[in-house]
Amino acid sequence: MNPRQRRGLLFVLVSFVVAVGTFFAVSAYVANVNTQVGSRVTVYQARGAIEAYTPLGPDNLEAVEIPERWVPESSVLTLDELQGRRIGFRLNEGSTVSSDMLIPSSALSSTEREVAINVDAVTGVAGRVRPGDRVDIYAVFSEVPGLPQSVRILVRDVRIVSIAGVQTVTSQSTEGGTFEQDVIPVTLALEPDQALSVTFAAEFASQVRLVALPNDVGTNREGEPNEYDAGELGGEAVPMKAN
Repeated sequence: MNPRQRRGLLFVLVSFVVAVGTFFAVSAYVANVNTQVGSRVTVYQARGAIEAYTPLGPDNLEAVEIPERWVPESSVLTLDELQGRRIGFRLNEGSTVSSDMLIPSSALSSTEREVAINVDAVTGVAGRVRPGDRVDIYAVFSEVPGLPQSVRILVRDVRIVSIAGVQTVTSQSTEGGTFEQDVIPVTLALEPDQALSVTFAAEFASQVRLVALPNDVGTNREGEPNEYDAGELGGEAVPMKAN
């Protein structure tokens, strides 16, 4: 093979390598473009601002098609999966709803009811309880007409369904003014009679507390007291002066 033939063969090989490289480069580019404008999936976004714990549905969600490569798997949901579900924080307009935002379903028994009460960092055991934990609920009655000043155990060994983030609410003071306070909504699974007592205490008691329990608390708690008042301290009662 003379030099001219060798140069010709070399040019053919270089042309072949360039052609193969160009083919793969174009294929990769086309594949990349297809992932951006080709396959698309439907996600749901907030039509407007959605306040915490608002039931989700067609009124506040809209379907939007987005390229699949830009969507996390947790955001690919159907409307049936979102209908009636809730999110524990405020959702801004245009935010995409994902499964990890949704408050877990409670899995209530046929006799249980969900009741939410507000606690704070102290009455909520300072963040020491989590969904699924068991607690007792204590109530302090000090200003309810017809009831002695006392602390009572309202219910024992109830399950926490969910705990929301800190929220600021406006409350009314005894002097007639208003003030803001940070609260933590806690949802409990209660029997109907328990739900009534806890609802009453949440409205009229001066304080409602969660009391955390050990994991092996068991069911035999007969020796525990159910109520305590100032008379247990001894001494003589002093009549309270009317305002």
